[in-house]
Amino acid sequence: MSAWLTVANRLRTVRVAAVKDETPTAKSLMFYDKTAAKASPGQFVMVWIPGVDEIPMSLSSIKTKEGAVGITVEAVGEATISLQKMKVGGVIGIRGPFGNGYKVVKTGNVMIVGGGTGLVSLVPLAQEIAKHKGRSIAFLLGAKTHSELLFLERIETLLARMNNRIIATTEDGSYGMKCLVTEPAEQLLGKEKFDMIYACGPEMMMHKMFLLAERFKVPLQASLERFMRCSVGLCGTCVIGRYRVCKDGPVFSGDQLREVKDEFGHFRRGFDGKKIGL
Repeated sequence: MSAWLTVANRLRTVRVAAVKDETPTAKSLMFYDKTAAKASPGQFVMVWIPGVDEIPMSLSSIKTKEGAVGITVEAVGEATISLQKMKVGGVIGIRGPFGNGYKVVKTGNVMIVGGGTGLVSLVPLAQEIAKHKGRSIAFLLGAKTHSELLFLERIETLLARMNNRIIATTEDGSYGMKCLVTEPAEQLLGKEKFDMIYACGPEMMMHKMFLLAERFKVPLQASLERFMRCSVGLCGTCVIGRYRVCKDGPVFSGDQLREVKDEFGHFRRGFDGKKIGL
């Protein structure tokens, strides 16, 4: 079947069921869509804002008790500003879910590292990991300042009943450790054995985690962000090396990132295909 004929790729219109302020700069929009509700942690949907644009968004809530699905939006451009202005009852279009999500490791010691809005895809992942007994999770999250630490209370509640460590960092020292989130990650990796590292956030942060995973010989899964227009691997705007982020990712293994190490953490391509330094 052609990628354009799949059920997931058909545009469905939904109404915003709830809006929640997460931080001074981020809001979550909840809606009901049976197809998106079948997504795996790390997959994304294309969100159409009528009269504005269509953009890729990671899912921040998937398997809720009410069956709702959620996206979390930070205002960085015309489309995201329009999404932030949405009220309950507002109409948006949804395609997806698309791409490859995280592969959940069901045993062992896991490290999750998130920075900024990269935490959006990592919380559903932690929720899925928490279903498996006997797991140990070190969840490290970072932001510029305390007010921008996304989902901190949600993470604490989610991991309260299992063996966990939650380490928060802020660049200005307003909460937790005053440093980049990669610093305590490096310290833990030097002292303990981990069976998997999951990472999502600014690419320079993920590149640092890739280098640490290589150094300490720990498997890594990282979720990349690139310009995406078609979402099914046809337009080529999201290419990194021989991979298309929308179709082969957005979650990549350390082995795959090693193949594109000359590009990953160094540059991405704009809509015109030209290199943009990171």
